Amino acid sequence: MSALGALRSSDADLRAWARLAPLGLLLVGAGAAVTGDAATRRGAGGAVAGWVVGGTLGLCLQGAGLSVFGEAVKRRALHDVRAGRAA
Repeated sequence: MSALGALRSSDADLRAWARLAPLGLLLVGAGAAVTGDAATRRGAGGAVAGWVVGGTLGLCLQGAGLSVFGEAVKRRALHDVRAGRAA
């Protein structure tokens, strides 16, 4: 049984956290890689349209990743508060 499957259905916030946190981190990393590639292409004198589109896409991925990770943090905090483990 997977780690997510072992969680009770009443732990919806914890299940959402376990799904969203890695996805958010993946999106932030992918955005950083795409942005870095665009910066390298700009520095090498690549076509303006190419690095502008790449840079914009990379920044959008980073922003989406931060949003998804922020939602994961919120869901974990909600779970902890409901479970009585809030600091």
